[in-house]
Amino acid sequence: MKMISLKAQARTSEKSAKVLRRENLVPGVLYGNEAVNTSVQCDYSEIYKAYATGGGSTIVDLDLDGKKIPSLFHAISFDPVSDKIIHVDFYAVNMKKEIEAQIPLEFIGESEAIKDLSGVLVTTHDHVTVTCLPTNLPALIQVDLGALKTFDDALLVSDIVVPEGVMIADDLDMMIATVQEPRKEVEETPVEEAVPAAGEQPKEGGDTEKSPEDAEKSA
Repeated sequence: MKMISLKAQARTSEKSAKVLRRENLVPGVLYGNEAVNTSVQCDYSEIYKAYATGGGSTIVDLDLDGKKIPSLFHAISFDPVSDKIIHVDFYAVNMKKEIEAQIPLEFIGESEAIKDLSGVLVTTHDHVTVTCLPTNLPALIQVDLGALKTFDDALLVSDIVVPEGVMIADDLDMMIATVQEPRKEVEETPVEEAVPAAGEQPKEGGDTEKSPEDAEKSA
């Protein structure tokens, strides 16, 4: 089982979250299992590296002031402008009890519908929810696109192969990927110019006017 080490310190209310961020610290909270809700803070570079390495589906060996607490990144908040991490929720886990977590999907392999028929891959879900012991928690689950041979084929949750000890909690009939036909370009039909009737002469702009002989007849 892969675990990521991360140091954290208990946080007091002496400094606001804004001040902590200016000091290159990320405020957060630890809760879950039998852990007492605790406000924490982490060095930004360390928490960024840990999250970039393991994402939200890897157990974090959180060192809180010298006490090791296995946890998960339960929720991460990002700044909408800079995209920097501004807050994190850690969920403490019991290594002997099953947990539920969202695991990202990695699409691999080659689809004949894409390669030979120039189809477009459409993925409806990029993750699934699983239940398992923390020791069996996968960082990601691979999905083979080889089954998508025609535009009528689709990959369902039931087609996903999971590691031993892992169960998917989502509906097994839920579609996760299919291939669409490429869009066909619509050819524009040229507009035919109107042909003036006998005895009429075309005017500028496409209109017609009567000849002098017809005008005299109608007078």
